[in-house]
Amino acid sequence: MSIPAFKPLAAWVPIAMSLAALGLVLFHLAVFGPAPQVDEGPEAHIFQLLLAAEMPLLIFYAAKWLRRAPKTALLVIGVQLGAVAAAMAPIYLLGW
Repeated sequence: MSIPAFKPLAAWVPIAMSLAALGLVLFHLAVFGPAPQVDEGPEAHIFQLLLAAEMPLLIFYAAKWLRRAPKTALLVIGVQLGAVAAAMAPIYLLGW
């Protein structure tokens, strides 16, 4: 049995964007280490763009699916917000 609220592209794209942002942070850590850089590089700008572009998609998904399937929509939104938190956690923990 599939959950209809997980099927639309608007459910998966924000999660993929958060995972891409997390991958970018992990790539930066692997290449440059945990020391803060003097200037923000392209990774920081791409990270910011990914998270900023994700917010309208989250709002669109919530507006469309909270009325149709509230329980599963809240589950999807929770997963999406968890992915955002996972992407932002290394930034907070490292003090960047």
